[in-house]
Amino acid sequence: MTLQQLQYVLAAIEHGSFSAAAESLHLAQPSLSEQVRRLEAELGVALFRRVGRGIVLTESGRALRPHAEAMLAAAERARESVGAIRELRGGLAAFGTFGTARTYLGADLVEDFRRSHPDVRVRLVGQNSSETAEAIRSGELEAGLVVLPIDDRGLDVRPAMRDEVLCVSVDAARLRRPMTIKRLAAGSSSNVAPLILPEASWGSQDPTRRLLAELAQREGVSLEPQIEVEDVEVALDLAARGLGDTIAERGMLRRIAPPGVGWVPFAEPIYETFAFTWRRGAQLSPATREFMAFAERRLDALAEGLRTQPPRRREPPVSRAAAPR
Repeated sequence: MTLQQLQYVLAAIEHGSFSAAAESLHLAQPSLSEQVRRLEAELGVALFRRVGRGIVLTESGRALRPHAEAMLAAAERARESVGAIRELRGGLAAFGTFGTARTYLGADLVEDFRRSHPDVRVRLVGQNSSETAEAIRSGELEAGLVVLPIDDRGLDVRPAMRDEVLCVSVDAARLRRPMTIKRLAAGSSSNVAPLILPEASWGSQDPTRRLLAELAQREGVSLEPQIEVEDVEVALDLAARGLGDTIAERGMLRRIAPPGVGWVPFAEPIYETFAFTWRRGAQLSPATREFMAFAERRLDALAEGLRTQPPRRREPPVSRAAAPR
């Protein structure tokens, strides 16, 4: 039994003859009659009987009619729902991020997307790149924006932009020359410039911490923060209060730098790479694919702005170390 056969049966019922039904469907009458005969043979009953030059339903035909109408209506609803998703008149954009992505993409991304596609639902989740990668791998999310490196088993990864990591402090003396991993590590074992790091819950799983740990290992030192917090905003606030040095990306400093801090690049520049990722070989839904395109355009604009602002180096307005007590 096919939807086409049911369509032909309903057309014959509506028009009262096979020839009139075939004409309404722009078919040759023998083609329509053959499909009806095949359906009758499959069911083992006659659906029509001839009366003069027309046809009428048999009892079996009357029993089939409401089911045929329901099946064709359901098929049409299915086509409409898929079409709505394809044309972004519905559907869900399920997208993961790392925690500070809200500062890079923010509410502006969701606003822009929803104004363009008001009927598409948005689910934007994630606290860390490791969590996002695992959620995509498990099928909980379709795609996401992460900081590399991640465990990319079963994932496709496409780099989108990179942002420089800077050392942030209120101590002008600490910022007179580019920071080094060894000097940063010294602060992790002394009270001169205690090291403050975000992503306390994720620790060594956090991509930025992994990157710093690899660089420290090459230098034969280790980075052990004396203060760990969850959010970069809190780490920056603590640094602004003179409790230690921290690190932050230029994109973060562009938006949320406390007024009292300065920053300096590393002697050997350190960059974070942001990348889009999705399950390897998966076909993204139209909604998620479009949301990712919106995010990519936003990152492109941000990368262009970071070429000039903020500067790679800024003196603290007043050195906390030199300030009168």
